Amino acid sequence: MTAERRRPECEPIPVPHAGEDDPHNQCADQFPPNRYPGNDVLVDGKRFDALQVGVRVLWEIKTHRFDTYNAFIRRQTILEQVPLLQEERDKAEACGYGFVVGVSTQEHKNALLERDFTLNIVVTGCKR
Repeated sequence: MTAERRRPECEPIPVPHAGEDDPHNQCADQFPPNRYPGNDVLVDGKRFDALQVGVRVLWEIKTHRFDTYNAFIRRQTILEQVPLLQEERDKAEACGYGFVVGVSTQEHKNALLERDFTLNIVVTGCKR
């Protein structure tokens, strides 16, 4: 057992999904798939959308219709999301978890990677 696993704040705690966005929640439950369907997971004070079944990987799911946004909104979305995703990744890794971002479109993935190529991003195809 690693030191990270012994830290109580690193133990995953299932908590009800935070939002009332059913398509987003369905994606978070089914795509990784989620070890705790119907729930987010709290790790080190941060809510993640899913803890993947069978592995120590936390997921953040983005179901934005990014490809429909104008250039200004796309830019603002990326400037807002990247620092938050980096913070979430750092918390996950500090607790011994992998971290994956699931996005709906290749355009969203490309834009995030342009800002931070170290993020692990998967295109889910999920829409809201």
